[in-house]
Amino acid sequence: MGIQNHSLLIVDDSRMSRMMLNRLVADLRPDWRITEAASGNEALEMIERDPPTLVSLDVNMPGMSGLEAAGRIRLHNPDIRIVICTANIQDYVRQAAEKAGVHFISKPITPESVARMVAFFEE
Repeated sequence: MGIQNHSLLIVDDSRMSRMMLNRLVADLRPDWRITEAASGNEALEMIERDPPTLVSLDVNMPGMSGLEAAGRIRLHNPDIRIVICTANIQDYVRQAAEKAGVHFISKPITPESVARMVAFFEE
C-alpha cells in the first residue's frame, strides 16, 4: 500500500473522547489530517463534502447510531476504512460491526487501542 496521506474523521458525541483520539493518533501519525464530528449526521455531511480515507465511529450517539452511520458510509463510500470505537461491547454490537465490515475496538481509549486502530487502518 505504501505511505498514503490518510485523513481520519473521528465521530464521537464526547468531546473528551474526540480530543484523546485526536491526540493519540496525531502522536503516532503526525502526517495524517484529522477532522472531528459530534454526530452521525454531521459525519455524513462532512464525508459528502470531503471523504476521508478513514473513519472512527462511536456507537452510542444521539440521533443516528455509529452502526447506522457505518452502514450509510459503506453504501456510498465503500473504500473508506471504518473502525467502531465504543464502550458498548455487547455481542450484538460486535456482530453488527462485523456484518457491516467494520473493525471493532473497545474503549477506554488508550495508546494501545489507538495503536491497534492505526495498524488496522494501514493493513
